[in-house]
Amino acid sequence: MNDYYAVRVDASPCTPDINDLAAAFMADAGFESFEPDDSGLTAYIRVEEGDGVEIAGEALQEFPIDTDFKISETLVKGQNWNEEWERHYFKSIVIAGECVVHSSFHKDVPEAQYDILIDPKMAFGTGHHDTTSQMIRHILSLPMQGKSVIDMGTGTGILGILAAMRGASPVTGIEIDGGAFENALENIGLNKVCMTALHGDASKLAGITPADYLFANINRNIILEDIDRYAAVLKPGGIMLLSGFYEEDVPMVAEAAAKHGLEPVSKLVSNRWTALKMKKILCS
Repeated sequence: MNDYYAVRVDASPCTPDINDLAAAFMADAGFESFEPDDSGLTAYIRVEEGDGVEIAGEALQEFPIDTDFKISETLVKGQNWNEEWERHYFKSIVIAGECVVHSSFHKDVPEAQYDILIDPKMAFGTGHHDTTSQMIRHILSLPMQGKSVIDMGTGTGILGILAAMRGASPVTGIEIDGGAFENALENIGLNKVCMTALHGDASKLAGITPADYLFANINRNIILEDIDRYAAVLKPGGIMLLSGFYEEDVPMVAEAAAKHGLEPVSKLVSNRWTALKMKKILCS
């Protein structure tokens, strides 16, 4: 089991927007999981990444809102992360009335057409964050039977698992973080679906057969950096689902995507978080 620093960030003033933005800055710096509250947030980072307070301080140095941050940390020795999530965060959730997401420790799980079992540990993707639930809603609205899928930044594997449950094949998830990659493999096994997980970044797309759908619930900066490689492995007429950014970021993302033959189709918005559906324009 891995050791983590639990880094406490107290913000003054503290608002949901400040917490969300701070989490986004810290995610870019290597933090893996976040627990926001009325005073700020607690974020987790692997000990081997370095001193958590120092990394958080550097990540928040260019914070665009005038905010006073007080940062401290405690060492969290390797432990049963399922027990931690059960006590502090992860509750079963039903999305769009069709999909229930729960863990092995949950009791009295609601019934739904698609039952996804996720033991999240420290990987992102339990359906509770607006971006994940929006992506799930998009996936539920699309025909999946026999469609090929690439899921970038697969995290717990939740999006690829749902696609596979709905008949997509082949389904390939790509995850750069080693712990999250291992967690995705575990969750794929728990759900008994046919899905391949690859450990790495967008360079793993080289050689992959173009897919009908590509999912990327990551963050704006990574999407902007890798949108060309995403588009290259999407079939003409294929659909790309993008999330991990705010509604005000949509014009920037759409502009970058347009350079690679992608046009917006629709979007879902919740608490400013946005999931953008785009289509690769057919060649004339």
